[in-house]
Amino acid sequence: MAVFDDMADEMVDFKVPDFTVVVPARYGSSRLPGKPLLDIAGEPMVAHVWRRACQSHASRVVVATDDSRIRDAMLPYGAEVIMTRDDHPSGTDRLAEVADILALTDDALLVNVQGDEPLIPPALINQVALRLADDPEASIATLAEPINDVGTLFNPNVVKVVRTLQGRALYFSRAPIPWDREQFKAPPTMLATDAWLRHIGLYAYRAGFLAAYRDWPASSLEQLEQLEQLRALQNGHAIQVALACEINPAGVDTAEDLARVRALLEQLSF
Repeated sequence: MAVFDDMADEMVDFKVPDFTVVVPARYGSSRLPGKPLLDIAGEPMVAHVWRRACQSHASRVVVATDDSRIRDAMLPYGAEVIMTRDDHPSGTDRLAEVADILALTDDALLVNVQGDEPLIPPALINQVALRLADDPEASIATLAEPINDVGTLFNPNVVKVVRTLQGRALYFSRAPIPWDREQFKAPPTMLATDAWLRHIGLYAYRAGFLAAYRDWPASSLEQLEQLEQLRALQNGHAIQVALACEINPAGVDTAEDLARVRALLEQLSF
């Protein structure tokens, strides 16, 4: 916990910049069909995400969806809902359409909060917006947290990131990077240092970057790793990576994740 306590000190007495949160919510999901509308403690999952985003310092929170069922579920909450096309190849492309619909200026900041993160701490949303505002030469900001166990490091479903001393991303990969040439000659049983970072999929973007991004073809690295942020790196754009100021609970990708989150939120409601 000391790592997170130290990082929290950096969040004291800061001024959060003006930014908009967009919550993309697609109905289709191969693992959990209709995932944004799955019930958690009596409410749809996306409503929990929207409420946490509203607890951040965002000046505006928008739910972006291509399905009228999600729109109809969120309007009673008073949420602002924008209908987007259903043919976007990625969430970043959907965000670019939202920036167009909102007529945002090129330097406007948007934070993408995935619709399957019902436990996301609002402080992380503020932090990623602040990190992008603090680096005017960066097009994207995101977050990471230390990896402490071998299983996580070697799990291809966990995205790893390596960054510069100034906090900018060098590379993202599903592979265990950096590779310890001496210690990894045989399968390791423990990690000797805190050199490894897990990427947290929370992003802040400049609206002008989003307009350019959607016109680029998918890059070779992006296609190999199946990581869309590599398109930005391969096109020469800087990505700031901050160490998360709070622990970020895992989102909902599987039925097991859903059961875990339901149990947690039901406990909190008592």
